[in-house]
Amino acid sequence: MAHRLLAAAALGLASTACWALEPFSADYRANYMGMQGDGKMTLASAGEGRWKYSLEVTGMGARLSQSTTFEENGGQWRPLSSTDSQGGETGLAAMLVKKRNIEATYDWSKGEARWRGDIDPEKAGPVKLRPGDMDGMLMNLALVRDVAAGKPLDYRLVEDGRARPQKFRVDGKETIDVAGRSQEATRVIREDGSRKITAWVVEGLPVPARILQQRNGRDHIDLQLQAIR
Repeated sequence: MAHRLLAAAALGLASTACWALEPFSADYRANYMGMQGDGKMTLASAGEGRWKYSLEVTGMGARLSQSTTFEENGGQWRPLSSTDSQGGETGLAAMLVKKRNIEATYDWSKGEARWRGDIDPEKAGPVKLRPGDMDGMLMNLALVRDVAAGKPLDYRLVEDGRARPQKFRVDGKETIDVAGRSQEATRVIREDGSRKITAWVVEGLPVPARILQQRNGRDHIDLQLQAIR
């Protein structure tokens, strides 16, 4: 998140063909750059086959949020628009968290994605879209779906003025605490140079039980599920 909080986390239950999207609201305990806060992840219908998937983290004077609006098309989920914002409002967060706001549009009729806001001109696009392309938030939703289905965890992420492959690997099983209960989770990992994303997927949950983003071997963002409705 402080730049694409969840550019690679995880959620889902079954294969695309049989996994029906349903609204949810999930509460997380958050640790961001050493600051404690609360996170909320939601999926809500936006009408006409469209959905809005959002994440917001607040606390210690900082506010971080991401959302994507997407549609179901031909058995695939494809992004239509997304937002990514962050800012330190008071205290230490005002110094540590740089304010930024970026909006993206994915125009499938033109086959291109563009960005505006606090982004360098060379990253504004356009980037040519391909079938199956996703933004960071939507990839989160697809990843756990595919973990549960035993499908390859390979994606093409179109974000911040570029397209790049994202490959995850299953790293085994682990028993973790989820809201005071022990649950068996599948651990999935993506490593990219100094950055590492680890997500714990629990069967039957439509959200990750935990998401840990590390940079240079140090914890950067840690979200742990507390409740889901």
